[in-house]
Amino acid sequence: MTGGTGFIGGRLVQALRDRGDDVVVLVRSRSRATALIGLGCEIVEGDLNDRVAVERGVEGADAVFHLAAMFEIGLPKVDRPKMDDANIGGVRRVMDAAAEAGVARIVYASTINVFGDTRGKVVDETFVRDESRGFFSWYDRTKYQAHQLVMSRAAQGAPVVLVQPGVVYGPGDHFEIGREILLAAQGRLLALMLADIGITMSYVDDVVAGMLAAHDSGEIGESYVLGGENVRLREVLDRAARLAGRSLTRRTVPTSALKLVAPTAPLWAKRLGYPSNVRELIAVSDGKTYWVHDTKAREQLGYAPISLDEGLRRTLQHAGTPLANG
Repeated sequence: MTGGTGFIGGRLVQALRDRGDDVVVLVRSRSRATALIGLGCEIVEGDLNDRVAVERGVEGADAVFHLAAMFEIGLPKVDRPKMDDANIGGVRRVMDAAAEAGVARIVYASTINVFGDTRGKVVDETFVRDESRGFFSWYDRTKYQAHQLVMSRAAQGAPVVLVQPGVVYGPGDHFEIGREILLAAQGRLLALMLADIGITMSYVDDVVAGMLAAHDSGEIGESYVLGGENVRLREVLDRAARLAGRSLTRRTVPTSALKLVAPTAPLWAKRLGYPSNVRELIAVSDGKTYWVHDTKAREQLGYAPISLDEGLRRTLQHAGTPLANG
């Protein structure tokens, strides 16, 4: 597995070990792998750009789960080559190594971002993105290109199944939306910013279950959306606040104001928990929807996501946030 020290990957490792699977994890440093070692995993030190380490990791494996990727919205231009190498080059090296080792099945973690802006529609795996509209972030571009690479390998006979989660949230999530969920529930979210973006919320344990099902019974060459509820970010934060017995702030930072201050963002954005490239954040969020339905995964994999309210409840309880009904 790659990405085993991450938010989703750590839970997937636990689930695999719980059912008795032996797990080999590629990690950048053993110092990051204490929990994995405690679970009895074999550790291979190395990066996605380390071809030899990747080959060692897949040697003798029955299956490969490739979750590792560089995720950042608002990426500084100077870091684009690094993301290219991680998100596209890394996929190529893992696929090559798996093919050479004769691995029987590969599960690749793609994303619904591959579809781009759905423009208010709820789409499925058959949706074809209009590339002429461009890409909204470098992450968006690299994951789209990686998805096409994997689909091309599948067409050539690679034993790969793709999964496409939405915005993954849950206990232990420290990414931007997870941080805002906790702030809203604690009454510490000072203002709403870009809160009308339309997103599909995927609870982390549901995503892990979907990945396991994709490995066990997914059809080779197919992609499966692992979704949840389709909402606006504003509604997610409002529901989190209400679960904690609070009211969501009514203060809003207008997008027009964000655009005006975007050139100065490197001076202030990171202190507030936002990326320094605010222009890219605006491009990803302003007027965009990323809405999908997961009928295929429900019917073919038995995917059964919990409700957003229940997912938020579990997330807040894990963080020790008091809930209105206890």
